[in-house]
This record gives sequence, structure tokens and C-alpha cells, in this order.
Amino acid sequence: MKASTIAEREARGRAAREHSKRSSHKAVGELHRNPIELLKQSSEDRVHNLVPLRYGRMAVSPFTFFRGTAILQAHDLSQVRDSGLTMPICGDGHLMNFGGFATPERQLVFDLSDFDEVSVGPFEWDLKRLTASLVVAARHMRLSRGAAENLVMTAVTEYRDRMSQYAQCGALELWYDRITFDRMAETALTPEGRRAVRRGMEKAASRTHENLLEKMAERDGEHWTIRDAPPALFHVLGANTLFTEEETEAFRTGSSRKMLDRMWGEYLKTMSHDRRELLSHFTVQDTVFKVVGVGSVGTRCMVVLMADHMGKPLFLQMKEARPSVIARFYKSPANKHEGERVVQGQRMLQAASDIFLGWATGPLGRQFYLRQLRDMKLSANIDLFDVDLLEGYARLCGWVMARAHAKASGQAVEVSAYIGRGDQFAEALAGYAAAYADQVERDYDVFLKACRSGQLEARTDEDMAADFRM
Repeated sequence: MKASTIAEREARGRAAREHSKRSSHKAVGELHRNPIELLKQSSEDRVHNLVPLRYGRMAVSPFTFFRGTAILQAHDLSQVRDSGLTMPICGDGHLMNFGGFATPERQLVFDLSDFDEVSVGPFEWDLKRLTASLVVAARHMRLSRGAAENLVMTAVTEYRDRMSQYAQCGALELWYDRITFDRMAETALTPEGRRAVRRGMEKAASRTHENLLEKMAERDGEHWTIRDAPPALFHVLGANTLFTEEETEAFRTGSSRKMLDRMWGEYLKTMSHDRRELLSHFTVQDTVFKVVGVGSVGTRCMVVLMADHMGKPLFLQMKEARPSVIARFYKSPANKHEGERVVQGQRMLQAASDIFLGWATGPLGRQFYLRQLRDMKLSANIDLFDVDLLEGYARLCGWVMARAHAKASGQAVEVSAYIGRGDQFAEALAGYAAAYADQVERDYDVFLKACRSGQLEARTDEDMAADFRM
């Protein structure tokens, strides 16, 4: 097949403007939907007793509500015309789904960190999720409207400029590009930004499996057991379980260890030979249920503590992979296994991925993916940011998203040509993000009313933890 020339690819990108003008991305669309019904749908088939905790975490603020409502924005994005430039996208690229972690070579990099909703979709859907989150976060921090708009312009112009650079890169050059913390420090625009990067590097160095072991587990002779800390951490068949009798049936009627062994065998088949050999040096010590995040609360997530012959620990996370909300509202290729979708999407979008990424099928046919629980992983605490740090963070997120899209799609030329060199696209997204943040606040008010009226039950972590102290 004849390869397209650069000129032909640029022409395709510019031609996409005829299908969807850059200025059209300001539109939020006519949103005639019931947010409560969509939220209820997204809570179906979760652990029953954890759904109120999910709503409780979402109820804290419009920002936490936004984090838990990827389904709402995916629905809303499907109501307006898209660019037609489709590729693997993160699907939930809000500003808290970026972070630092160690590569297999032990470099500390900054990248996308959550791929539960990864799917094929229009490239701008990721940008709209990111930019809306920046405005919602800016309002949470009580920043001015102008400051919020500047955050969006910063992120999108960085995406534009980086995508233009990536359009000039060869395939291997792009594939090996990594946004390391050293590069971040070099490119930080302020002394405080550079100090923040260095502090992050120091903090990451302490976030290891061994340090986690001391916090989470206790030793009984030669065996390690993870301590319950309900509602966040508990043994499924233990005294502190939040599973109903029906939900634990699959564990009670058969050996939970046998089920884990079956999953483990399937997981190992998704690994390369050298990594299977590495894992053979570890034995399972304990397995617990872990409540994670905001949007993921109530999905099945297990932590497996393992140890090698020296007693050195390895924590693996087995997280349920549910169908992507993007695929629900945008026609995407069918997936044989949702865990495989997450893993393959992560490998495509990230510059470097966890060596223990893999997938398996668990009880009742539920599909999971596995990864390390903690390996020098870092996430931002925006409540501690001032406006300058948040602006620098927005710039980093725009850079990361451009690199991820360019690597995963090979369409940097087309996307760069579509966006162009001016600010028209960025200004449109600034308008979109402000308007969508207004919609988030309206939906949040509807959500709070549903919680207060009893239509939805919401409980805080502290409220649920108190149940176990009685």
C-alpha cells in the first residue's frame, strides 16, 4: 500500500475542519438527560454496600463530583459534532489522572495514569475532559474567571505546540520520548515550579513496596497479613467485609485460593517469559479488597501481597475492568476482554508502562487487569497549589496528552494541521470548558438534592468507618 506523503496527511487534517470547524468546539450542546439516571446506571453491578461511599466521595465538592462522572461527559460529548480524527484516547483525562511513576529503568516520569475508560474516540474528547477539569478545579480553588481561562489556554496551546513538534518526529524518536522529572525541572518556568518537581522526586523515592509493607501489613512468624482498615481495606471473607452474603457466595462455595490460582495462571499467560520467570520468585502472602479513587468506588479491586525468598514484598493490584464509557457513546472496535483493552491502551498511550501489566478473568466472568499497587507513584494535591503551580501543572498535562496521542495514533501530522498555529482551537475549548463547568455545577446541585431526598444514599468514609468501631 502506498504511504501517504506529509503534504497529503496535512491536507487530511485541514480537511477535517470542513467536517467540524475549530470554533464549533465551543459548543456544549443541548443536554436533555437525567444525570441521576446515568449515575445509577454507572453504579449497577458494583459492590452494593460501597455505592453510598461512592456518592459520599462525589458529594464533597463539584470537583469530586466531576471526577466520578465520566459517564455524564462522555454522553454529553456524543451530542455534538466531533473532529472525525479518531485514535486511542484515555477517555478520562481529567487533571487528577496524571502523575509520576518509575519506568522499568527506574527513571521517574510524568504521564497519564488511569486507563479504565481507554477506547478509540475523537482526540478532542480527551482535551475537553482535561480542560473542563481545569476550570472546575480553578473554581474549587476560588480562582478568578480569567485565571481559569488562562489555565485552559495554557494547556491547549502547549498541546498544540508539542503536537506540532511531534509532527516533525520520526516514529522511533516519538516512541522513545519520555517526560522525565529531570526534563520537567529543566523546563519549569518558575523557581517554585522547579522546587515542586524536586520535592516530588524526593517523595517518590520513599513510595516503595517495602515502605508500604510497614504501613499496611503485620508479620506473624514467616507470614505477612494485611491489616483491615474498613471501609477502604478489608478481607472479603473477614469480620470487616462490606460484601453481602450474595456477593461472597462465589468465594464461599469454592476455594478462594483456587479461584486466585486460576486467575493467576491466566494472568501469567499475558506476560512475557522473563516477567513470568521474575514472578515465579514470589509467593502469595495475603489478599484484600481495596476501595480506590472516586469514580471507581464499588468496582472490584483486590490487593495481593507477595514476598520473595528474602522476604522482600511486591504489592499487585487486581482491578475490575468494566466497559468503557467512551465505547458506550462512540462506536469503537469490539473488545474480547476489558482487562486487555485497559492494558493495551495503557501500553500505547504511556511512554513506559508497569512491567507487571496483564489481565485475567475472575469469578462470575468478571474481567480484571493487574499492575503494581505502588512503584514510586505520585499524584498531585491541587489543594496545596497556588495559581502559578496550577498553571505549570496545566502546561505539563497538555504536553503529556500531546505525546500520548501522537505516540498511540501516529497522527501528529493530521492533528497538528487540524489545530493550526493560531489560538482559534484553544479559545473554543476555553469557551467549552467554562460552559461545561457551569453544567457540572448544575448537575452537582441535582445530585445533592437526590442525596438529601433519599433518592440516592451517600455516606462518608468517616461515617462508614464508625460502623466498625461500635
